[in-house]
Amino acid sequence: MPKITEYEPIVGPNTIEELRLLAGKLQGKIIQNVNSTAVGGGVAEILNHMVPLLQELGVDARWDFIKGGESFFNATKKFHNALHGKPEEITPHMFETFMETSQRNIDEVKMYGDVMLIHDPQPIALVKKKDSMPGSKWIWRCHIDVSTPNKQVWDFLASFIHQYDGAVFSAPGFSQPLPIRQFLISPSIDPLSDKNKDLPQEAIDAVLEKYHITNDKPIITQVSRFDYLKDPIGVIEAYRLVKKRINCQLIIAGGTATDDPESTRVFGETREAAGNDPDIHILPVPSGSDLEINALQRASTVIVQKSLREGFGLTVTEALWKAKPIVASSTGGIPLQVKHKYSGLLCHSISGAAFAIKQLLNSPEYAKRLGENGREHVRQNFLLTRHLKDYMLLFLSMYHPEDIIYL
Repeated sequence: MPKITEYEPIVGPNTIEELRLLAGKLQGKIIQNVNSTAVGGGVAEILNHMVPLLQELGVDARWDFIKGGESFFNATKKFHNALHGKPEEITPHMFETFMETSQRNIDEVKMYGDVMLIHDPQPIALVKKKDSMPGSKWIWRCHIDVSTPNKQVWDFLASFIHQYDGAVFSAPGFSQPLPIRQFLISPSIDPLSDKNKDLPQEAIDAVLEKYHITNDKPIITQVSRFDYLKDPIGVIEAYRLVKKRINCQLIIAGGTATDDPESTRVFGETREAAGNDPDIHILPVPSGSDLEINALQRASTVIVQKSLREGFGLTVTEALWKAKPIVASSTGGIPLQVKHKYSGLLCHSISGAAFAIKQLLNSPEYAKRLGENGREHVRQNFLLTRHLKDYMLLFLSMYHPEDIIYL
């Protein structure tokens, strides 16, 4: 893992000194993060990089997980989709399953933090332990867009959310009215991680060779776990519209998460939709293959993120950091990153995505300018050092509520 001083050339010495000062004010406090998986998805990825850096700064940050079986994660996946506004059949049995598993985790997960940072709906019921931990501060960190949630699911979760001391959302429009304090903290990427650091050309070429991908024609790429809300089949349809005019190839690369039981089915349906087209590469990249994802993004001519719903969209952040021109859906946290015609192009449909991709492929200088603007936008707003600062200020605010302005 990179050391905190290694970020200084990117963000400047003043930023690093500020982080050290904030960390000093948290001496003696244990920060306990709890989520549902150690691998797969943006939450685990952020925590994998954030927790060690907090520890290096002197903050006693720790990370624990809940446990759940297939029926639990099937239910929470339905909840996830419904909170994003996707129509789902939510049954009483799903709530029963959720509560049965939650009670086991309440009984079995050791909770000891001065600040409890609970990530997303899966472990939300752990707050029932709050009364047995006098003086502890509880924060619910919501990484998804709940601006138009299924009312049944939201009302169920709200009974737990109201017991927290604060809630954190990724974008101004993501939240709901709540009787507790709300904070805005955007996610981030680690610019020195294997997924984002600079790579030599020979490393990029080696990954292309591994997957039998040539670079003799433009490469369009979407990197996302296989999820209906990422619309991989819509990406294939957009590519086919582009292919009618421009000879190009498509990469859809991603993995699965242990808390997402739909992903295997989505992967199979995506491969079926690709058919026998030799220019479509559907790549099941296993967790931990960050260098390969990095290389695939850097080899790409245009990167796409055609999500139907989105939380923040860290794959967009990654692409922008690599100065790649991007075409992305105007949903969730993506418009915070992609300013239309400045740091990328936003789309609202399959045909719109195809039109934008063709525009970038036909105008390489324009595409380059968008990519350069996107990289600077990420440097200013969405790097891990800014995220560390925001979280430490959040933790301190739990003990000094009168000094904090909140949403």
